[in-house]
Amino acid sequence: MRWPILFLSALVLFLQYPLWIKGGWLQAWALDQKLMVLREQNHQLEQRNARLEAEVQDLKSGTEAIEERARYELGLVRAGEIFVQVPQR
Repeated sequence: MRWPILFLSALVLFLQYPLWIKGGWLQAWALDQKLMVLREQNHQLEQRNARLEAEVQDLKSGTEAIEERARYELGLVRAGEIFVQVPQR
């Protein structure tokens, strides 16, 4: 009666060895963690792309966005306007 139990126990250990020790489950867990990180990065990149797409549409559709960029990034002013700069303390 003792030999079948020992044989079945050894068989179970032999079958479980590749799953636990050689990396079956551990490798699947590591890949799952990596997948979660990549999905988060993908989500962030999708949000960035949506912002850039909206900015491109604004620049294509009207002059207000172009004018705003010229004023803030390049420091340009319209003809007849007076530029006043207030120093910060």
